Amino acid sequence: MKSKTNTSTGFSDHAATASSVSRRAFLGSVAIGSAALGIQKMGVSAEKKKEVIQGFEETAEDSSAANIWTSVSDRQIRVGLVGHGYCKFGVRFGFQDHPNVEVVAVSDLIPDRCAEMAREAGCEKTYPSLEEMVKDDTIEAVFLATDAPSHARHAILSLEHGKHVASAVPAVFGSLEDAERLYETVKNTGLKYMLFETSMFHTDLYAMRQIYMAGGLGEIVYSEGEYYHFLGDDGIGSYKDWRIGLPPQYYPTHSNAYFIAVTGQSFTEVSCLGMRSVLRQFQPGNNRYENPYGSEVALFRTSSGGMSRMAVSWDTPGDHGEKGRIRGQRGSFYGEYEGFEKDLPNQSRPGLPPGVAAGGHGGSHGRLTDEFITAILQDRAPLIAIDMALNMTVSGIVAHHSALKDGELLKIPQYAL
Repeated sequence: MKSKTNTSTGFSDHAATASSVSRRAFLGSVAIGSAALGIQKMGVSAEKKKEVIQGFEETAEDSSAANIWTSVSDRQIRVGLVGHGYCKFGVRFGFQDHPNVEVVAVSDLIPDRCAEMAREAGCEKTYPSLEEMVKDDTIEAVFLATDAPSHARHAILSLEHGKHVASAVPAVFGSLEDAERLYETVKNTGLKYMLFETSMFHTDLYAMRQIYMAGGLGEIVYSEGEYYHFLGDDGIGSYKDWRIGLPPQYYPTHSNAYFIAVTGQSFTEVSCLGMRSVLRQFQPGNNRYENPYGSEVALFRTSSGGMSRMAVSWDTPGDHGEKGRIRGQRGSFYGEYEGFEKDLPNQSRPGLPPGVAAGGHGGSHGRLTDEFITAILQDRAPLIAIDMALNMTVSGIVAHHSALKDGELLKIPQYAL
């Protein structure tokens, strides 16, 4: 049995925005749902040669970090892990190592993968599907590391069966209708929902957020974020080939976080342009989305009146990663802070529980897990709750629709708690 300790690491601040009535009106005015975007079932791709995936490089923990992890409870949350595909995300975030977690069950649709997942999680109980796992009343929370097109459906199913939900990104996949359903389900159940957006705990973004919250940036005039990940002609292995030809702005949260996760605000309208790709997977007839773009660059208006450029690119080799910069009326952050504020707040990221590794994506994995578990223990909103999760995700869906309309300026639905 693991030692029972925990901490408080997060905080919650959510900008008030438009009502669900305005979102429903928006849904009726534009057809950007999954059916309109041509999402169809495809066959399972063959396994690609295994290599370190961009962003999954393990990150050593900074031993000089000022924040020390402390316990807030000796209770253990009973967690089920779902999904052990190409990225093996289900066991990559350290739930099985957290002192306030007991992993009681795992699930994957492919039996060999499910067995491997159970071994790596140190768990004996397995289920052949999430649909079976959610019937287990002993499970309090689930982590969804399933295919992106299933995230919303799986989250809604889990919430309806009384489980708190942590989900890999994006929150929803190409469907504003799914966004509305997920939002309403979280509100109606009162359960915790957290999106595991890795940029939130990057060293630079976390510092930006701390400085912004202390007033060191002032109102944001301009921000920019980039998510660059070269996919190659054949893409990355995925369940039913969902990644093949993926519209870049369907996967926008790693870049959009460089404004939304910093400020807790949102994007209100967008003009986005895409460039046709030379890669095979983006050629006509080669992907289910009828998507020709390997790169999409969006210019957003922010809810505070500023501007934001957010780029996602799959077809440009070389520099890669999740990164961003921000300019405010009182200061800017381009790798470091420059501005009027001289008495800056502590910018160190939260400490990690004993035995929990920082993990990949800039050392965010372990911190995301600790934040989710701590939010349950303290009965508070998690750091990336449903409003922030959807504001980061839905803005990308609308951005892709704008790109298909040659940059037409489009309004974006707003979410608030």
